[in-house]
Formats: sequence, structure tokens, C-alpha cells
Amino acid sequence: MTAKDAIKYSMDTGMMVLNTYIGDLSDGDLMVRPAKGANHLAWQLGHLINSEAQLLNMVSPGAAAELSAGFGDQHGKETTAIDDPAKFLTKQQYVDLFERQRRATKAALDKLPDADLDKPGPSQVRICPTVGSVFGLIGGHVLMHSGQFATVRRMLGKPVLI
Repeated sequence: MTAKDAIKYSMDTGMMVLNTYIGDLSDGDLMVRPAKGANHLAWQLGHLINSEAQLLNMVSPGAAAELSAGFGDQHGKETTAIDDPAKFLTKQQYVDLFERQRRATKAALDKLPDADLDKPGPSQVRICPTVGSVFGLIGGHVLMHSGQFATVRRMLGKPVLI
């Protein structure tokens, strides 16, 4: 297994977990917050997509999927308290956009020369010392949020799936 294979495996695992957790959720379920003061799932999905696009563009400028105007602001720190479903996307829109973004991420990784994985990471992402670690963060970021999705599932009385 190559470094790129390991990174892709991490990306695929995160997406499998996420898609399993949201598979039977409704658009309305995405507006549930896992705890008081926590972000609802719709905001979190947008955050994951936007973060991936930003991280990818830092190491592969212009490689991210194009997001609609204002998408980043829609899922930024200033919108965490908004509970109006009309201000967010449907589950299917998030799924489609995330799939498109993930294809762009994997395509950029495939085009990257192996040696470039060891190049210094962007200075604004202190936890990523190399380009390869940025791709690793992209793969792991979804799993960082998965506990919140699992908690909402329990709150909604959904079955345990994983």
C-alpha cells in the first residue's frame, strides 16, 4: 500500500461512516443539534465540505469543486446559531456536493507527485506539517464529527448501524 492508497482509504472510511449515519435521516433531522450549543448536522455537513475545499485549494490551488457563492459564509462561525432550515441545503444537496468535492480531492491527490507529499504544509494549518498531512486531515476530518452524527441518531431513536 502506498501513502496515497492509505490516504484514500482514510477518505473512503470517513465517507462510508458519514453516509451510513445520514442515510436514513430526513432533511429535518439534519437540523437537530447533538447538544445545547453544538452545531446542527446541516451546518456540520456544510462545514466539512467547505473545509475540504479550502484545505485542498491550499495545497492544490484551484483543484476544489466550485462551491456556490456564499457557501462558506452560510456554514461559517456567524451562522452556527441559525435554526431556519431554509438557510441550509437539503440532505441530497449536501450528499451530491460532498461527493463532487471528494472526487476533486482524490483527483488532485492522484495528480500530485509522490515526492510532493513531503513538501511543507500551508503555514495557516499548523497541525499539518506536510502536504501529505493535509490530505490526511481531509480524510480524518469527517471522522472527527462522526460522534455528533451518532449522538443525533440516538436522540432520534434511529438504530445503531456501526
